[in-house]
Amino acid sequence: MKALNIRLLALLLLVVPLAAACGDDDDDDAGDAEPASVSVALDWFPWAQHSALYLALERGYFDNENLEVDFHVPANPEDGLRLVASGEEDFAISYEADVLLARGEDLEVQSVAALVQHPLNSIMSLESAGITRPADLAGKQVGYAGLPSDEALVKAVLESDGLTLDDVELVNVGFSLAPALVSEQVDAVIGAYWVYETFQIENESGQEVAVLPLTEWGVPDYYELVLVTSDGMVDDSPEVIERFVRAVQRGYDAAAEDPDAAIEALLANNADAVEEVENASIELLAPFWTDEGAVTFGTQTEENWERYANWLQENGLLGDDVDGSDAFTNEFVERAAED
Repeated sequence: MKALNIRLLALLLLVVPLAAACGDDDDDDAGDAEPASVSVALDWFPWAQHSALYLALERGYFDNENLEVDFHVPANPEDGLRLVASGEEDFAISYEADVLLARGEDLEVQSVAALVQHPLNSIMSLESAGITRPADLAGKQVGYAGLPSDEALVKAVLESDGLTLDDVELVNVGFSLAPALVSEQVDAVIGAYWVYETFQIENESGQEVAVLPLTEWGVPDYYELVLVTSDGMVDDSPEVIERFVRAVQRGYDAAAEDPDAAIEALLANNADAVEEVENASIELLAPFWTDEGAVTFGTQTEENWERYANWLQENGLLGDDVDGSDAFTNEFVERAAED
């Protein structure tokens, strides 16, 4: 497969909605609720995906819920779920596969909202490397961020085209996916989002990239990013979760309506963000927040979680004792949307 036109890729990968979700915003606040401080481990450095959170901060949506919120990036990409499970963080933005794998390791975490309804992940290389299909990765170095799901996804993609993990060398590059690729420290990377790193690399180096979308090479549809908390917090502080989810919903709805304002809020909180890159990214990204209006923001389905868990199990990546339906709840999204 040749390098894809990114806007065409958006049309190919985004499921066309069959029905539009409806609902009116409620401007009532929870100002009389007990004040609470909330810590949130981001999945990555702040970029367009997080712009809605900063817009929610700027517009006072968390203040309206009497929440003091701290968004920050953990030292290592893989730390978020462990910190949530241990109670050191209240929430983390993570990945569907990683939540399932964490539960397989007896970490008591669960997803309370889907932040992105479909995959954004890819195996990305410089177009000049000539990697047009997984078989071209034989003998190559593949950079990854160290996430538990990375190796599983690379394995599936390779096997879909006749290779195994033994045919490549995995190199942990942490958060530095794009720099590792541009500097040719590695030949390709897993974990790069075609809605972001494509523009980032072109902006920083002038080079074009080739993209292998995971769902075209053996990986089923899944939620790219999810909002995760601990089982203990679900039991002990459900009202805080509901208030937090409601503010997040409002932030993403507002960002979809006014992406320019969302990016301005992001730029005010991340001096390293490049406006042109973030604007290009949010244009492709925003429809994935609600499947172009087909679902209420945050909605998850049992079908999705069970399908993905079954796929991981069928490929020997997840223990049979993990039930996908136990890894998420729609309770807080539904309650927040009703208010």
